Amino acid sequence: MAGFAAADSFSPEKSDLHLLPIRFERLGADRFLVGNMVGDMAEMTAAELDRLCALDLAPGDGLYERAFERLFVGSTGQRAQQQLLALRLRSRLSFLRAATPLHLFVVTLRCEHSCPYCQVSRQSKDRVRYDMDQATASKAIDIALSAPAPLIKIEFQGGEPLLNFELIRWIVVTAKQRAAPLSKRLQFVIATNLALLSDEVLDFSAEHDILFSTSLDGPRDLHNKNRPRRGDNSYELAVAGIARIKDRLGQDKVGALMTTTEASLDRVEEIVDEYLEQGLDGIFLRPLSPYGFAIKTKQFQKYRGTDWLQFWKRGLRYILDVNKSGDRFPEFYSSLIVRRILSDEPIGYVDLRSPAGIGLGALVYNYDGTVFASDEARMLAEMGDRSFELGTVHEHSYRELVLSDTLVSAVANSLTQTAPQCSTCVFEPNCGADPVYHHATQQDLLGIKPLSEFCQRQKGVITHLFELLEHSPEDAAILRRWAS
Repeated sequence: MAGFAAADSFSPEKSDLHLLPIRFERLGADRFLVGNMVGDMAEMTAAELDRLCALDLAPGDGLYERAFERLFVGSTGQRAQQQLLALRLRSRLSFLRAATPLHLFVVTLRCEHSCPYCQVSRQSKDRVRYDMDQATASKAIDIALSAPAPLIKIEFQGGEPLLNFELIRWIVVTAKQRAAPLSKRLQFVIATNLALLSDEVLDFSAEHDILFSTSLDGPRDLHNKNRPRRGDNSYELAVAGIARIKDRLGQDKVGALMTTTEASLDRVEEIVDEYLEQGLDGIFLRPLSPYGFAIKTKQFQKYRGTDWLQFWKRGLRYILDVNKSGDRFPEFYSSLIVRRILSDEPIGYVDLRSPAGIGLGALVYNYDGTVFASDEARMLAEMGDRSFELGTVHEHSYRELVLSDTLVSAVANSLTQTAPQCSTCVFEPNCGADPVYHHATQQDLLGIKPLSEFCQRQKGVITHLFELLEHSPEDAAILRRWAS
């Protein structure tokens, strides 16, 4: 009968030490970041790292205790450290048991905005042929409900999805009917610019507990510059829509995303203040992606990863200071990374997964029934590159889609645990893989890491957050609260 190991199984021994898998990265002239395979990290001097690698450790010297605590070393004849590593790694990968919880329905490509950075290759408002029909939606629902995940989130995207609200209404009702006998739980989200928000939409959303996601890029002039529409009132419609949803559905029923453009780089404090003024519960300081109109209009080329990283650091500093006044207002990407550093709980954000979240984290059903491995893969296809097209709802089942050669190859190439340069990187356990991004920017699924802005951003973000956790107690306390 299984039971607890004896107490001495957990006691460090001075003799017969052996080194467990570690990685390290130079932080400065005499500073190294050392980590293990489950994301525990410690700062060491060159002399300390030399001693660790040589197993020149003794009880009471401080380094000995740190090495055991961080699972950098183990004792021959005892398996407690190895078993704990295996248990924690299993926990980190447990998301694989509930594959494909997110299903994106592109109900239309039509949009009445003309955002120059748009990642989607949108179509003009009057092209009805770019709407999804009921037959396509019906088959997409069946595929979504075939996924192993017990909770299925259906997100309606576009274009502007409210231009095809009648189909949204039909999908919600039909999906609920079909999910009931399968004991599947459902959640619905509409990703909308809110310009077409009506009482009809709000009433239906209240009845079916639908959430909203919108875009808010900052103050009026910046938002309207980034997200132009006829009438020059994109900002007014967005903030009015946010207020209406809060009043009708509740404070927690709407969230907003901003996209960093060249015009945003020196205005991060104003952007954060706008989110605070609108009563939003946090902000995600996200960079541009290399897809759709962001490429056609050359918006993606207007700043580099280092520019965004400085923008993010400045914004995080301002947000942390806001939190010191007592308000809880997280920077969401930072909270995800800190949660990854501090715990082994799997997170839903697909960019922080290995294997990558494409297909395993989400499937995208385009308006015409074509199925893609991710939203970015769909955007890439609209630009003429269909490398991540998995099939169609009219011809393929869930099983056939996720076992397609296209997806299996992409997922196999996304394992950071075995990828060149990732497998030896100290940041790997707290990072993730993005084969679609690297294919789009480098025509290489793995990515050429020294030239990868994704890699550059991740290293910069994780290093900065580690420094705050280690050397700034007041900031660390706030970051830990965000991650809890």
